[in-house]
Amino acid sequence: MSGTQAIQRHERRDDERETSSPGVFWRFWAAATVSGAGTAVTALALPLVALTVLDATAFQVALLAAAGQVSWLLLSLPAGVLAQRVPLRGLQVTLDLVRFAALGSLPLAWWIGTLTYPHLLCAALVTGAATVLFDIGNSTFLPAVVPARQLAARNSVMSGTYAVTDTGGPSLGGVLIGATGPVGALVVDAFSYLASAVLLRTLPETRPAPRTGESALRLMREGWRYVTRHPVMRPCMIWATAANFLNAALLALTPVYLVREAGLDSVQLGLVLAMDGVGALVGAAVAVRVTTRLGTARGVIVADLAGGALLLLAPLTTSAGDAYWFALGHAGFAFGSVIGSITTRTYRQTQSPPELLSRVMATVRFVSWGALPLGALTAGLLATWAGAHAALWTVCAAALLPALYLFSTGVGRHRDLA
Repeated sequence: MSGTQAIQRHERRDDERETSSPGVFWRFWAAATVSGAGTAVTALALPLVALTVLDATAFQVALLAAAGQVSWLLLSLPAGVLAQRVPLRGLQVTLDLVRFAALGSLPLAWWIGTLTYPHLLCAALVTGAATVLFDIGNSTFLPAVVPARQLAARNSVMSGTYAVTDTGGPSLGGVLIGATGPVGALVVDAFSYLASAVLLRTLPETRPAPRTGESALRLMREGWRYVTRHPVMRPCMIWATAANFLNAALLALTPVYLVREAGLDSVQLGLVLAMDGVGALVGAAVAVRVTTRLGTARGVIVADLAGGALLLLAPLTTSAGDAYWFALGHAGFAFGSVIGSITTRTYRQTQSPPELLSRVMATVRFVSWGALPLGALTAGLLATWAGAHAALWTVCAAALLPALYLFSTGVGRHRDLA
């Protein structure tokens, strides 16, 4: 079959999906929204359980964050092959139920008086592993239900939704923690995964790719070679890796610094963290317009530079009275990051060969999201050695580096990712 025929057949499949499954995307969106809201609550509740219930150290809080993210290093590449070989709907439902059980065990253990830090760490590991498999599956499932020409708009909808849940989740978490304690907020997240599983069960099943007799290792190597030899995807992956490293470091430092150094209570902490979602929501809303006006390559670089510059405001916060500096910096950093994320993700989804898509997405996440546990651990070590405030200044100053790197590559010499 010629390349032109393959393209025409792919376009016909796009049209057929659009006309035969008009409501599938919105059920997919609803499931992601429900679980995303609960996860945003846990982003605040889990470290506060460690800090206030178990009296954890700064390094233990950072280790907890790293435990939830280390599976990006361990499972991303196999997840790309798995997502290609098994029915996705069944996989996603199962993973939601695993997360429901893991997080649901924490409030139960607390209620009977047996909650420990190792249990908290184990739950973070299990939910993190399930999340890696789930997210890789989702990145493949979305292009299966959305025509290629609509992917940028649908990715903006998804990113905007994540921003809303990121905004409301920490605020809701702060209120819940104030009313019931940090463990109570974990109940919300556990049941959000159960609700997501019920919604996903209503979606049509996708057919796994036909088996070719190739080994999983060979399939992973093929995806790896495609990305690392690509003149646009490779530098964008390195940019995303540096940005994720810094984002994880910031996330690990935030509860320790704001609670123990600046003296914020749980409600105030939730409101400050919610500004991350506000910035991401604004970024998602304007991403397509920014990249249309400036170009996709220039838009990513300019937005990321602006976000890194605004993040330098965050360390100016020293008490609850001036926490607005941290909130503004956090919002600005999220604004720049989400524009880059939407733009580069859409590029990968539209420019990757369909048979390689799941492995391309898995390769990029293996490298870029694999930096998350390293960033969290580095922040914990730096805070232990130099103090939380010095560590925060270091991370915020380094936030300008990813955009400067991308500008120095071939991507920076063009208007668009092409």
